[in-house]
Amino acid sequence: MNDAFLNTLNSIIATATPLIIASLGETITERAGVINLSLNGSILLAAMLGFAAASVTSSLWLGIFVAMIVGALVALLVAVGSISLRQDQVAVGFVLTLLAADLAKFLGSDFQNIPGPTAREITIPFLSDIPILGTVFFQHDGFVYFSFILLIVTWIFLFRSRLGLSLRAIGERPSAAFSRGVNVNLQRYAYTLLGGALVGLAGASYSLGIKAGWQASPAMDGDGWIALAIVIFGGWHPARVAFGAYLFAALRSLASVIQRDPNLDIPIVLLNTLPWILMILTLALVSGGVIDRLLLMLPLPLQRRLRGILRSNPPDSLGQPFEKDAV
Repeated sequence: MNDAFLNTLNSIIATATPLIIASLGETITERAGVINLSLNGSILLAAMLGFAAASVTSSLWLGIFVAMIVGALVALLVAVGSISLRQDQVAVGFVLTLLAADLAKFLGSDFQNIPGPTAREITIPFLSDIPILGTVFFQHDGFVYFSFILLIVTWIFLFRSRLGLSLRAIGERPSAAFSRGVNVNLQRYAYTLLGGALVGLAGASYSLGIKAGWQASPAMDGDGWIALAIVIFGGWHPARVAFGAYLFAALRSLASVIQRDPNLDIPIVLLNTLPWILMILTLALVSGGVIDRLLLMLPLPLQRRLRGILRSNPPDSLGQPFEKDAV
């Protein structure tokens, strides 16, 4: 197979990594019933402060840790505003994403275009020698391998563990979960912080990985909004969320390839809208009942399994504060 094509596939896997980490973090948060709309600002601020910490201390691990703490702290503000103060979650998150983005650009002025620690490529023995698959999947930095593990762990946690069942319960039927002894708001705090820490890690994977460094106009600006859209596109299911992230990365790569080809005269703006058009069409098919009618042609056990994968409805209590006094 053509080496250029394999390298392109390798690049797609790498560039999708921050989107996968951020989207899975937000999936966990929203499955718990909380909307963290601060993703774009959180990614920028975490990327900047993580890179700054790594540059000053020459420690990649400290930079990653700082980025995760930043993401968790922004998420904590969302949790306090929405869970404890019972303010509108969308409004709180939107204000925070604007604040964090502006803060990142202001504080990052001293760290523009300077060198710093960067995650190294880790070639996995034996696996990297597998034809095609080795080049595409097993010649990356640690952030990429972590995204693979995170995807598997998130799926197992949500659908094959008691804690995952409790998490889904507080997002779907918090009053029922509370009646069974679950501390709904405490768990919502925990999962919002966990999701925020993963969003911070996504920021670190930009500035310490695929887009190493910090610039006045950061290339990752806007990817937080894309991650939010991917969660919806993925129907709050880890596998579909990962597919959405890889799809966005693939279409971006395609746009870049076409832009460099002098023989192809296709407007780049049109190519950049393809992921959004595809997402809207997919949601329309699922919500419009077309998929359900097609599933009726399959055996009942397979219908149930596919409905779980293809679901597009948000958790029933998403964005709704829980008041135990009302139970």
